[in-house]
Parts: sequence; C-alpha cells; structure tokens
Amino acid sequence: MKTNLCERVSAARSFGGMQHRRPPKQRVAPLQLVTATVSDDRFEAIVKSSDDAIISKTLTGIITSWNPGAEAIFGYTEREMIGQPMLRLFPIERQDEEYYILEKILAGEPVSHFETVRIHKSGKPVHVSVSISPLRDSEGNIVGASKIARDITKQVELESAAEQFRALVSSSDDAIITKDINGNICSWNNAAQTIFGYTEEEMIGEPTLRLFPEDRIEEETFILGKILAGEKVDHFETVRIRKDGKQIHVSVTISPIRDRHGNVVGASKIARDITPLRRHQEKLEHIAHYDGLTDLPNRLLLTDRLRQAMALCKRGSQQLAVLYLDLDGFKQINDTHGHDVGDALLVALSRRMAGSLREADTLARIGGDEFVAVLMDINSAEKLKRIVGRILCACAEPVMIDGKRLEVTASIGVTTYPHDDADEDQLMRHADLAMYEAKQAGKNRFHIFDAFREAEGKSRHVYVRRLGEALERNELLLHYQPKINMKTNEVVGVEALIRWQHPDRGLLSPSAFLPLIDGHSINEELGIWVIGRALAQMELWRGQGICMPVSVNLAPNQLQDELFPTILANMLARYPDIDPADLELEILETSAMHDIDAVSHVMQACRQLGVQFSIDDFGTGYSSLTYLKRLPAKTLKIDQSFVRDMLSDHEDLAIVCGVIGLATAFQRKVIAEGVESEAHGKKLMELGCELAQGYGISRPMPGPKMRQWLSAWNANPAWS
Repeated sequence: MKTNLCERVSAARSFGGMQHRRPPKQRVAPLQLVTATVSDDRFEAIVKSSDDAIISKTLTGIITSWNPGAEAIFGYTEREMIGQPMLRLFPIERQDEEYYILEKILAGEPVSHFETVRIHKSGKPVHVSVSISPLRDSEGNIVGASKIARDITKQVELESAAEQFRALVSSSDDAIITKDINGNICSWNNAAQTIFGYTEEEMIGEPTLRLFPEDRIEEETFILGKILAGEKVDHFETVRIRKDGKQIHVSVTISPIRDRHGNVVGASKIARDITPLRRHQEKLEHIAHYDGLTDLPNRLLLTDRLRQAMALCKRGSQQLAVLYLDLDGFKQINDTHGHDVGDALLVALSRRMAGSLREADTLARIGGDEFVAVLMDINSAEKLKRIVGRILCACAEPVMIDGKRLEVTASIGVTTYPHDDADEDQLMRHADLAMYEAKQAGKNRFHIFDAFREAEGKSRHVYVRRLGEALERNELLLHYQPKINMKTNEVVGVEALIRWQHPDRGLLSPSAFLPLIDGHSINEELGIWVIGRALAQMELWRGQGICMPVSVNLAPNQLQDELFPTILANMLARYPDIDPADLELEILETSAMHDIDAVSHVMQACRQLGVQFSIDDFGTGYSSLTYLKRLPAKTLKIDQSFVRDMLSDHEDLAIVCGVIGLATAFQRKVIAEGVESEAHGKKLMELGCELAQGYGISRPMPGPKMRQWLSAWNANPAWS
C-alpha cells in the first residue's frame, strides 16, 4: 500500500466523498464499546436485534460477520457476504475510501461517523452513516475492523428536497412569505423584496398589515378567519402598498401552516404582481366601453348604465328620460372641411353637451354624429324641457376650429321611463323614432315619443298568427352564408339564415318579420325549427361528401329555458352521424346578460353535448368583461355595422381593433361580418382577424347550391 494514499484521496475527493462532521442527533449514535464483562450470548443478541448494519472484516477487507441489520440495509444475506470483499458494496468512484479506512485501522485509529454511499444488491445507491473501529486480539494486536452503518437515505433525500425547496423559494418570481398566527412575518424571499421593495431585515417580525392600504385592512380579518378554519384562500386578487407608497395589484394564494399535531400555527402566502396585466385589462375595458374620439361612454356602457338607472327608478318610483340626438348639418361640414375638422367639431360639441348635464346623467356617443343621453330623476315635464333646451343651445352655439366658424343644430327624440314601459333597447329605438319626427318637423327641436299611441298602432298579434301559419304551410326556409379563413381560403362553415317565402310579398329577410315577434313564444318555436332544418341539411351534405359546420341563431329566451338542453340533445340524437361540435349556436350579447347565471347554466349544459357557442353582433349591445369570462363562447362576431365603414370611419376601425384585442385577451376566436370587398378582408387580416363572412365572399344561398359554390370558390380564391 502506497504511503501517500491518504493525501491522494484527501486531495482528490476530500477522503473519497466522506464528510467528517459531528453527526446530527437523529443519526448514528456513538458506538458503545462492548466490555469484557458482557457475555457472548448477550453480545450476539444485541448484534442480531440491531436495525443498524454491524459488520466485521479482516485487515484485507474480507467480511467475517454480517448481521440481519446489514441484510436489511444492503439486501445481501449473510451467506452471500461472508468471505466477500467489502469493496463489493462500494461504488467505483468511492473505492479509494476502503484503502483510506484500512490505513486508519492499521494505525489503530477509529473512523467515526462519516456519511457516504454504498450499493444495494438491487444496484440502487444507499446513503449510510458509518463508524469503524479496529478489532484487537487478546494481546492487543489489530486483526480486523468492526463497522456500524445506519441507513440515512430518507434523511438525505429529505435534506436534498429541503435544499431544493429553499432554492425554489429563493429563485421564485413570486413573493413567498410566511407569517405566524398573529400576522407577524416569519420569512421573506427575494421576490418579496423585488415586488414590495422591503428587505428581509426590514420585514421579519413586522405585521403583514404594513403592506395593506387602509381600505383593505378588513381583508386580514377575513383571511385570518379562513386560515384558522384550516381553509385555503386561492387566487385572491387585491391591492397592496410598496415601500415607495405606490399601490400594486397582486394575486394571492394563502394556505394554513400546521404543526406535527395538525394545529394551525401560521400561514404561507404566495403573491404575484399582476399590476401590468391589470393595467392592460383596464385599457381593454376602456377601449370596450368608451368612444375612441370623444372618450364618452359607448353603446356598451350606455346600455349598462341605462339598465341600472331603470332598476333605480323601479325601486324609488322615479322617472328617467332617454334622449336620442342627431346633429343637423354635420355631414355637410364633414364633406366640406374634411374628417379632421369634423372630428374636432364632435369633440367640442360632446364637451359642451356633457357640461350642460348633471353629474348623475350619462351622455354617450353611439356612432357618427349620433348621441344618446340618459337623464335621471326627471320628476316634471318642465325639468325635462329645461335640460333638453340646454342641450339644444349647446349644439347650436358656433364653434371656431382652425379659424373656421362652424354651426350645426340638433334634433332630439325623447322617451320617458316607466311611462314608456319597455326594455333598454326598445327605449332607445323609441327615442330614435321620436328624433326622426323632430327632424321632419324642421330640426333644431325635440319630439317626445308617445308610447300609448305607438302601442295602439301595433298589430303584433296579426304577424304572430300569420307567422304561425307560415310554419304550418312550409313557407319558411333557410339560406346559408359561407364563412372563410381569408389566410388559407378554407371554408370553415356557414351561417343558417331564415327566410320567409311570402305568397304575396315574395322572399322576406329576417328583418322584415322577426322584430315584430320579439319576446313572443313563437320566437322559440322558430329557433327549434331552424336547428332541426339545419341538422337535416347537414345530413344531406354529408351524403354528398361535404362535412360543413353550421351556425344558427338562438332566440333570447331559449338561453334561459332549462328544458332547452334536453330538447337539443333529442334533436342531435336523430342525427348520430353528425358531430355535435359542427353545430354552433349564435347568441346576441344583449340577450345573454338579462340573467347571466341562468344563461351560463344553459350554455354549459349545451356545451356538454358538444355544441359550440359564438356571441353575435359583438360591440352593439352590452357585456362586461367579467360576464364575457363567464360565458362559454369560443367565438366573437364583429358586427357588420362596424366592419362595413371601418375603411372610412376611424371610430368604427377603433371598435373593430378593440373587439379583436378583447378576443385575443380572452383567447377567443374572432370573425368579422359584413366583409364586402377585398380591401375589407386585407385590412382585417392586418389587424389579426382571419375569419370572415359577407357579400364580398358570398351572399346567402339555398342549401342545394352549396356544392356548386364550393367548387367555384376553391377554383378562384379571393385572398391569398
């Protein structure tokens, strides 16, 4: 044996990877020397009953004894190991340890409590804590060595896991904080310092309330109650205060910490800074709810506020007024002086009109030179006339823009609620009708809608009865308008559109008869008929080798009918070869908001059948981002009124951009209606919208013509 072996082993691997240190209390206890007074039988009993491996070997490293503890730890039986070299248990990279150990034994020195690795019979490594002592004969000569080894694999793995956890906490981008049951901070990682600005030294022992704004302090009581009950607070979005005093938005998950007896002794908190995401969301919400030019509320926000105002009126027996305003002479100014001057005029007039209203009132721009105002607490006709008069004066006063004196007036239609007992959409339609009366009467004036006279003039029941007869006589039919992916020129589906082949008036579009039955039960009957006819057409196409997804429009009340999913399931069962995912149900965003819980429940039940949903005419009605998140619709359809004019009207273009942005943010598909030209398609593709339908692609057609159209379309794509 070479005399410099110890130095070589030490320099190369610090004694072959052995870690000489004082053993932790839970590991191998010091080997107790067996005195000469202990009988051989008693000694043998101790060795056999020990959970530790107790092994003896010769000075050449040959094993001479092997107890049951050794068999349990290393897997070899006594018969397999007696007479075998100890090196059989050593990994190749650790074999120098044996030479070092034998050197120490020959020198009469013990090797106490070092941790190393040995090989189990199965080939798996075993972490052990080892103590080795020389064995002497009766004359004191060293004749071998005794070894006690304890399996510490689990402890090593736990230490490794703990070290990895500490590294994970230290490197995490999320703030990971622990606190005691009194709310005092016990640990504070690097990300917590980055997010909140305080160092670990500044925060250990401090109350977590130090991070709370005054208006959020009650949250700590709520959180503490949950933790004491052993409950987790998952993904809780709130506001906290940085060291520099700035408020940040955070998403927090808080879990109870328990001791070994299961008692809650504190809490761990993981906090993520979502301030950039929240600001982006607020920006999207502003785009979705405010006019890009005047920064007035748009139709979405107007509908929301009108609905809330109507609810207040019901509770407080108050009255409100809806004003529909159109500028007289604005088109001429726009055409003469250009859009920039026209835009500047709209901005100036919107500020004047808003200034003439009260704080509780709402003024919204709904497109072009059209505005709608909601006036609260209108308790007399005189009060209404005074406010409307102020608006007329604000519009009629000249405006100086770039040295030009510009003059317009306004025509205003007015209706009052609950005198006009209609929903929010109908109220605006009635005010719009009254506005046209004001224009016809000479402009620069207002006209009040007469709800009772309007009701008397309606003959809705006649249309309902006649449409019921049309169903029985098979006068109704479906046309189909293709939808394409403009990037790939792939036909991705068709929309089923109802038509009435009237015996006297010819082929009628939906706008000629559906508004007349709005809210009537026959609307739902028509909806079921459309779905059934569409499924039958899909089956016919399938027989012709055409697998074509079809979307159909749902009646608003069907979304709140708990029986509708069952009806739909029965209809789908009649066509087992049709994939339910090829059927898409289109819903108006306004109809989905009347009872969001009921609508969401019905939609989820339909989604379980496999059918898809899209939100139609998006941007013309009302939907908050919160509601949009709750509706299981995979597609948003941009209303054609915005798409048609987006090439010339930058407000409509801004709305289109906003809807596409919303669809991207909420991971929805987006399709544009009203694509009338190749220029529309190219612009939409630039904005990130690839799906489209409209007259620029194809007009609606009867089902039998679809096969011929598909052949022609594939041969001559409009976009590449």
